Amino acid sequence: MTAPIAPDVEVRALLSALASQRRHVLGIIDGLEERALRQPALPSGWTCLGLVQHLALDVERFWFGAVVAGDKKVIAALDDGADAWQVAPGASAQEVLDRYRAETTLADAVAEQLPPDTPLAWWPHHLFGEPHLHSLRDVLLHVITETACHAGHLDAARELLDGRRWLVLS
Repeated sequence: MTAPIAPDVEVRALLSALASQRRHVLGIIDGLEERALRQPALPSGWTCLGLVQHLALDVERFWFGAVVAGDKKVIAALDDGADAWQVAPGASAQEVLDRYRAETTLADAVAEQLPPDTPLAWWPHHLFGEPHLHSLRDVLLHVITETACHAGHLDAARELLDGRRWLVLS
């Protein structure tokens, strides 16, 4: 049995930054009741729960499972036509939050095994043309940015829902 590969220092640093943004996502919605998690936050109709499901499926699973790892099962699941922003009425908030946590764990496991310059394993040219990202490093930076952006959306939604704010410095 071989020992697992120790994650690259740069990859560890990027995963640490990503972990901070993931904690923010979960922290800002902590304590919201199911009704509030499903309440549309903007005229477009997105909900806090839908945003978390989007992060789980369209961000963590897509970028790490499909693009970086090239997992054929993950790639096949992408073609199901489902809109990740729409949470099924029968899915509980806990199920969506657990799915997000599970996808982040799987994403970390993929990234921890690779050097930062690892090229993409797969890209959906038929949907997006030529890739604008080219390595694990690029993907990590992109996912950190997207997760931070969506954490900010959740900050605004939470303040509108009940007035709670995240890390207020005065």
